[in-house]
Amino acid sequence: MVPKHPLQPLGDRSPPLVGSEPVTRLLVIRHGQSEWNADGRWQGQENPPLTEIGLDQARQASHAVGAVDAIYSSPLDRALTTASIIAESIGIGPVITAPGLMERNAGEWQGLTHAQIEEAYPGYLDARRRPPSWEPDEEVDSRVFAALDSIADAHPDGLVLAVAHAGVIFTIENRFETEWERLANLGGRWLDHRDGVWHIGERVHLLVNETIPDQI
Repeated sequence: MVPKHPLQPLGDRSPPLVGSEPVTRLLVIRHGQSEWNADGRWQGQENPPLTEIGLDQARQASHAVGAVDAIYSSPLDRALTTASIIAESIGIGPVITAPGLMERNAGEWQGLTHAQIEEAYPGYLDARRRPPSWEPDEEVDSRVFAALDSIADAHPDGLVLAVAHAGVIFTIENRFETEWERLANLGGRWLDHRDGVWHIGERVHLLVNETIPDQI
């Protein structure tokens, strides 16, 4: 676990300047620890539940979330449960599901550990090769940003939380060519949408003691 200091509550925002263009502020975060995170298994679009640690992480993270206008979530259980715990804690809802925020489909690797992947697909991981049914980067990018655009359209001057997955956040960061680094459970990234364009902000840590899955 890596100690981090959480942000000030997300609801601590300054009012927009008079005459300024509407800005959607969006924080996209990773779900709490799932059973397959703990087991070191690639999840993709499979649906393992949160661990007890993951449930507690969601409760802890809710204390770092102030007043938001809406909460969106991937429909996968690990994200939706995280979002629902936060929503209940801060008194907002219902959580709005967005299928475009689902994790990348990892094809034949879903449910496998690194060791099992290496046994079945020797050398693929080191060479950054992927299995036949792996969801291509361009398809993930297209659906993720379509979901983000829909959120911005629905909340043109709002503050929104979206609970998604590491692969979704990596896809966002890849479009902006940020340096890759592992992402903790309940870690995330700020985005601003103004003048019809997305702008990337800082990485976020909502927990003091983090779990960082090492499979992705």
